[in-house]
Amino acid sequence: MAEQTYYIDEDVGEDIASQAGTESSPYKSLGFAVLQHGDSHQFLTRKSTTGTVPEGSDSSAKLEWKPAAKAALKKAKNYAQQQQKKAAREQELVARRTKEEADRKKILEEAKKIVIEEDMSLPKAERIKLDVTDPKKVKLGNGTDVRGTRVRVFGRVHRERRQKEVMFVTLRDGYGLMQVIFTGPLAKTYDALTLTRETSMEICGELREVPPGAHAPNDRELHADYFKVHKGWKAAGGDDAITNRVSKDTEHATLLDLRHLTLRGETASKVMIVRDTVEYAFNQVYRELRMRKVSPPALVQTQVEGGATLFKFDYYNEKAFLTQSSQLYLETCLPSMGDVYCIDKSFRAERSLTRRHLAEYTHIEAELDFITFDDLLDHLELVICRVVEITMSDPTIAKHVMELNPEFTMPDRPFKRMKYSEAIKWLAEHGILNEDGEEHKFGDDIAEAAERRMTDVIGRPLLLSHFPVSVKAFYMQKDKDEPLVTESVDCLVPGVGEIVGGSMRMYDYDELMGAFEREKIDPAAYYWYTDQRKYGSSPHGGYGLGLERFLAWLCKQHTVRDCCLYPRYFGRCAP
Repeated sequence: MAEQTYYIDEDVGEDIASQAGTESSPYKSLGFAVLQHGDSHQFLTRKSTTGTVPEGSDSSAKLEWKPAAKAALKKAKNYAQQQQKKAAREQELVARRTKEEADRKKILEEAKKIVIEEDMSLPKAERIKLDVTDPKKVKLGNGTDVRGTRVRVFGRVHRERRQKEVMFVTLRDGYGLMQVIFTGPLAKTYDALTLTRETSMEICGELREVPPGAHAPNDRELHADYFKVHKGWKAAGGDDAITNRVSKDTEHATLLDLRHLTLRGETASKVMIVRDTVEYAFNQVYRELRMRKVSPPALVQTQVEGGATLFKFDYYNEKAFLTQSSQLYLETCLPSMGDVYCIDKSFRAERSLTRRHLAEYTHIEAELDFITFDDLLDHLELVICRVVEITMSDPTIAKHVMELNPEFTMPDRPFKRMKYSEAIKWLAEHGILNEDGEEHKFGDDIAEAAERRMTDVIGRPLLLSHFPVSVKAFYMQKDKDEPLVTESVDCLVPGVGEIVGGSMRMYDYDELMGAFEREKIDPAAYYWYTDQRKYGSSPHGGYGLGLERFLAWLCKQHTVRDCCLYPRYFGRCAP
């Protein structure tokens, strides 16, 4: 090819294939020009707008074309060679991928011809959940002279991997995990070759011990002899695969938007399973204490914790609220039922985004009759410790808790007890300031951060008591020896802070009516509550415990939002 001349203008040229490299259509870089045409041509360069003008010359000098410098030409040649090698590698990669795709299509077409049927001559498969290990129900074979139980299991693909012509699948059914091994034709079917995470499967096979040195859930594995992915059971793959939608690197807000998928993850599912056991444990403990469960209304026309946090709505043309607490209703049950409790939803319209606040939460509330304040404190210690004891007595749940919270230790009784006035001094001595950046003083409502910091330093559950009248609810009983404080208590735990708030309740009619007047609350709507003081009143007390906060402590979750199924808080009411 005859030598050609190509033009490069570093200011106005363009490095695109449509450029001709002429004076009127120059390239922008020498490297691109050499890449397009090789280095055996003449290359003229200039900077038409930013070039310097030699002393004594007019401005038109920078429009002159000059041959490319040898050093620049050498650099451009190296650049072109690198780009050519890169293009060759990319072409090779495309060719290899094209071949692999063609080979895969061929394999998949062949796989569609493989049809597997359940061998009815084998022993009948016993249907089990994946956590069943009872030797009366299942026996493990050794792959030689001992035959294991043939079982039928259902679940979703939690993990899968291939090793030559063997496919390993970890199956999940919400009760446990099981490793399944597919060999021979089973590993070559179309469904096996296109298996995706979260696909639902029906599998039959023999249970065997894992080989020495190997590990699998419950130290066993299922050697499949038949499986089926029924119509509609296959999970999405490709860009829509679950691993592309939720992962450990996904933003927290997105994980909440995709909570229905997040719940399938190991951490979220463990927390929910622990939650189930904890709630069961509370019911068991209250049953042991001969306390009766009641179901108070959630639609109310009275307040318990202050009007600012009420969710208001129209109830057949009357003003009504979602309940803040069932306490007042529980108190009305004491004369006829004895000690009572409930596990229900409560609602707080707080515009708060702290890690321990929810707009809707599970409230465990109890009221006890004919007790003293010390009785109430002892009861709280007993309930909390017994609930943890029952929860941790389940080996599966204990394993989940320790995986989530490796540093967890069983709480010891008695808890550390500290009065509010002592806490104010403690905070001052440790340099922990209030929200205004000042030293805490009597009458301050100790803020969440200071409260949690104090509890973390103490490092064990703490019963903080005797709060000032000014910072507590109107119905709380005053201490007869210190009328400026109430017989009230918060239970604080490390990592979370307050998980329980309780008190003795005012049981004298006149004192209660005075409290209504002091708070400027019309007692008329509370007639059903004040009547309790007119018809055989008694010293009584109770408390409310936030289940999500309890779980955040037990499972070491940073926020209570991770401790409920679908969290509701300021700014979120979906999904």
